[in-house]
Amino acid sequence: MPQPPATPTRARSPFRWVIMLGALAALPAFTVDMYLPSLPEVADELGSSASFAQLSISVMLIGGAMGQLVIGPLSDRYGRRAPLLVGLALHVVTSVLCAFAPTMAILVGLRLAQGFFNAACGVAAMAVLRDRFVGAEAARILSRLMLVIGVAPMLAPTFGSAIAAAAGWRWVFAALALAGVAMALVVLRLMPETLPPERRQTGSLGSVFGGYRTLLRDRRFMALAVIPGLGQAVLMSYVVGSPFVFQTGYGLSHSEFALLFAVNGLGLVLSAQVNAALVRKVAPIRILRAAMAIQGVFAIGLLVVALTGAGGLLGLLVMLWVVLAFQGMIPANASAIALSRHGERAGTAAAVIGAVQSGIGGVVSPLVGVLGGGAVAMSAVMLGALCSGLLVLGLATPAYRRDGWVELAH
Repeated sequence: MPQPPATPTRARSPFRWVIMLGALAALPAFTVDMYLPSLPEVADELGSSASFAQLSISVMLIGGAMGQLVIGPLSDRYGRRAPLLVGLALHVVTSVLCAFAPTMAILVGLRLAQGFFNAACGVAAMAVLRDRFVGAEAARILSRLMLVIGVAPMLAPTFGSAIAAAAGWRWVFAALALAGVAMALVVLRLMPETLPPERRQTGSLGSVFGGYRTLLRDRRFMALAVIPGLGQAVLMSYVVGSPFVFQTGYGLSHSEFALLFAVNGLGLVLSAQVNAALVRKVAPIRILRAAMAIQGVFAIGLLVVALTGAGGLLGLLVMLWVVLAFQGMIPANASAIALSRHGERAGTAAAVIGAVQSGIGGVVSPLVGVLGGGAVAMSAVMLGALCSGLLVLGLATPAYRRDGWVELAH
């Protein structure tokens, strides 16, 4: 059974924390999205197939999953700042090495390492959030974080496209290295330690990592942790497939693709802000169950449009925008409910949520390339992930049972 959560400290300036933690949580997403417009060129220059080039995106998520499982317990044992600063330093190193990668195989390996090390950013952001906020308030702040995180898909492809056009795709990784340096300076100067020594996990490292056993035995926690992962699979299936669907398939230019990415990112941001307002009056679990059901309906419509060509490019874009927009309501609510069950080991719990999220996204998204890389493949994988999420929510939690949501409402 989950233990009562530790009482979180109160943040004097929530806005400052939203900006700082949002920037941290956005760095891994920025690392993916800045590279996207250059993906077809990278495949050509390094003599790689499209599916192998897409792997350089997916393996970063797998690396992130492994990294979070290691970094999470360390942050419960040694505090939030030290593991975060080490992770940022190694992110900088791997970004520089990516800029000099001579082959796609080496680039894929470096991206795996890059994901492992910058996983510290996501773990720290979630754990610090749990140190400061709990319950519906945590869901509200997580939704506000989505405003900052959502800037990544809106701006990163534009920046990446501009850098690649001016100096080549390798300079994109140089820019990511500079971003890591900037974030490390922000942490050193502005982010205090939020986990005091008296609240840290004690005992051997083995016992600290043993906290995973407690989490794995909590069926509802694991179900709630899997749901953001399947949502990430939806998002990453779009991310890895979209350059080839829209640039290769529909002939969009780099700038047109960047604009498309920005418009879809705006949908995520808007829905996250709607969610932040809703959780003041509606239990997070009620929002979660409704949003997932509606998203599933539009995902079916997306696949139908992809199969039939109804509405052409515009029809595909409208359905895709709605599916992605509802994604802004899912991870924040599921993660906040899950974290509220294990506040005494917030770092480890955040690591499980993040690792499952990255791992599922990394494993599922390559299926887009395997199935052909077109609009039908992308839509089918997105729908499959959504249906899986609905099954998990319906079978492993009481969310869809009569009055069952009350058990998860707080």
